[in-house]
Amino acid sequence: MSSNSDATTTLAENKVLILYILTRVSRDIKQDDLFKIITSINDINYFYFKQILTDLIDSKLVGSYTKEEEPVVRITSEGKNAYILTKDVLPGILKLKADNKFKEEFKNLAEESSVVAEFIPKNENDYTVKCKIIENNETVFEVRTFAGSRQRAKKIVDNWKEYANHIYPKILDLLLNSEDDNNVESNNVDKN
Repeated sequence: MSSNSDATTTLAENKVLILYILTRVSRDIKQDDLFKIITSINDINYFYFKQILTDLIDSKLVGSYTKEEEPVVRITSEGKNAYILTKDVLPGILKLKADNKFKEEFKNLAEESSVVAEFIPKNENDYTVKCKIIENNETVFEVRTFAGSRQRAKKIVDNWKEYANHIYPKILDLLLNSEDDNNVESNNVDKN
């Protein structure tokens, strides 16, 4: 077998592997998260992964769009049909590895993606900080703020990632109870 033929076989296997994982996910997934899963199953570099994914998108087997400012992908009905027709290309050992890794990686990604924080520099002394809680690929809570230095922005991000499970309920409680507190204050003012 020539190396060109090996490369073609590997390309086909990787395309089918991506389609297989996307049939397992059956919802939107961030491109970077898909890469984490694929590379944990079959050691490929990011640029090769992007090339294969672009081929699948161009062939309309995978849909791609931006959601919450992140590039996400989802298998199309044509992609599902293509997977059914080509699934025999995927070696059994690779499919078994995919099944095992998928369970573990998808669980990790679900946990990772539930609390998200990042900061974006606008200039040397101005950073926008975004803190989110995501459930089932939907943002259920998001707060944006500004920080006057990189250190402050990083501290906010680190604290959110570490303590979101404590901070979020407090913020929610403040938001829900503030109306009652304001009514009590305004009632006291009216009486005086």
